[in-house]
Amino acid sequence: MDIETLDKVLEIFTKILVIFLILPVHEYAHAWAAHKMGDDTAAYSGRLTLNPLAHIDIVGALCLLLTPFGWAKPVPINPLKFRKQRLGIALTAAAGPISNLVVSFIATVIYRIVTSLPAFQSALYIINGEITPAFIILYIIQCFITINIGLAIFNLIPIPPLDGSKILSYFTSAKFDRWVYEHQMIVNLVFLGVILTGVLNKPLTFIASHIVDFFFLITGFIPKLMGA
Repeated sequence: MDIETLDKVLEIFTKILVIFLILPVHEYAHAWAAHKMGDDTAAYSGRLTLNPLAHIDIVGALCLLLTPFGWAKPVPINPLKFRKQRLGIALTAAAGPISNLVVSFIATVIYRIVTSLPAFQSALYIINGEITPAFIILYIIQCFITINIGLAIFNLIPIPPLDGSKILSYFTSAKFDRWVYEHQMIVNLVFLGVILTGVLNKPLTFIASHIVDFFFLITGFIPKLMGA
């Protein structure tokens, strides 16, 4: 298999991983946080689970396979059940991006361990034009790191319906929240236009690269510990 074909296969495989592994973790984190804050709406709706079938939105999954964008089913919550309503909304929203950062950090630790193994180091890359299994494993782990960080950063943008808007609402006034609600359609259309123009690509990539660098910095002891 040549590199170009491998790229296409791995791209599809990576998107399948996002649908069946990464998005369910994100949505489960929302449901878990809501449960801890006193709202069992998600639990009663069968969303307090890592089973991807409970979280997959068919249209969102198809869009992700065919385009750069996709989504899962939003986790239902009832803010009136939170012991502290504004705090409950903010923490429930923050749980999703935080879960992605945690998964990304775990993947970084695994990357450090795997690439420190002597047997693995000799087969890391393409050898004599042949793509090694080690190369594919490394690619998948790297995807886990970057995709989870990218998902976390994107969802922290304070624009409805992204998680960042709900986190921001903890710090804003009721008047500001009402203005956002009344103009949400316009805000969403403008935001969609910004996404499609690629204006956010550079700043989001800049932030993501620094988070990756930080994760690799704090896991730098692993290769030394393993004698690599």
